[in-house]
Amino acid sequence: MSAVPIIEVDGVTMRFGGLVAVNDVSLMVDQGSITAVIGPNGAGKTTLFNAITGVYDPSAGRVLIAGKETVVPLDAKAWWSFAVFGISSAFLAAVFLHAEGLWLHAVTENYEYLKPFPWMKGIMDAAAYVIAHGGWAALVGGILGAAGRFAIWSRTRRTPEIVAESGVARTFQNIRLFPELSLAENVMVGMDRRMRAGFCASLLRLPSASLERRHAREEAARLIEFVGLGTKIDALARSLPYGHQRRLEIARALASRPSVVLLDEPAAGMNPTETVELMELIRRIQSTRTTVVLIEHHMRVVMGISEKIAVLDHGEKIAQGNPTEIRNDPRCIEAYLGKEDLG
Repeated sequence: MSAVPIIEVDGVTMRFGGLVAVNDVSLMVDQGSITAVIGPNGAGKTTLFNAITGVYDPSAGRVLIAGKETVVPLDAKAWWSFAVFGISSAFLAAVFLHAEGLWLHAVTENYEYLKPFPWMKGIMDAAAYVIAHGGWAALVGGILGAAGRFAIWSRTRRTPEIVAESGVARTFQNIRLFPELSLAENVMVGMDRRMRAGFCASLLRLPSASLERRHAREEAARLIEFVGLGTKIDALARSLPYGHQRRLEIARALASRPSVVLLDEPAAGMNPTETVELMELIRRIQSTRTTVVLIEHHMRVVMGISEKIAVLDHGEKIAQGNPTEIRNDPRCIEAYLGKEDLG
């Protein structure tokens, strides 16, 4: 096990208006482990997954991947964004100093009693006012300033793309496959961030793009076989039974070569035989040195493969430990497991 946790959730809180879905939850996931997050419906499990994977920005707290916060590196594109914003901000400052910011009031006062507000006419009047008081250079500067600021905002958000770049992949509680694509094509979607062929090379079908696509298809076939779906890589995803669609989602997640994969209720809808096969698959994933974190209601799966279990209830973590500790914890029994499930 690595001394640095592969995932560290540090005091994460998720608020949606007046609703606190996750409240000050901390969790450490060791590299190469299988960790389960359990709790009753509405406990905040999927919300926590969404905070880890960048779907939501935590209202408070932070998420570290391999000891680092997932932020955008300041590459050439980021520096270009800062340059555009800096130069164009000077234009904006000149406009507001010259016009004293009156253009906004001039526009809103004309339409404050109109419902709905005529946005397009308001924007055109505002542009005309800026041109009249600051010239075309001021208008162009304002547009560049807004574009530069948007570029900086978009590149400094903790987006799912950035989280994926740090080595995190996931499946979803509700299956999100492309039903009209083949198994191979669905898995190849998960390789997108690793593909190097550009738009023009792909459009013109240059040899480099064709070679990369052929290698991607070969890897997709290997992953499909790895998750136990045999060699039917050209079958449509919608033709698979529900349990096999779950396996295909796992194959797609593994296609990005993650260091940690988060599985949201992978055993949902599976029969007993498929559930046992799923447990074997998760152990095989772990054997490839990939960390697994799962949300699961199926207690045989949780107790059978997990090395560490965290229990949530009403958005708060009430317990954490190995299966034996969780099985015997009165708070867990009362909140979720129940005596029948523990038998």
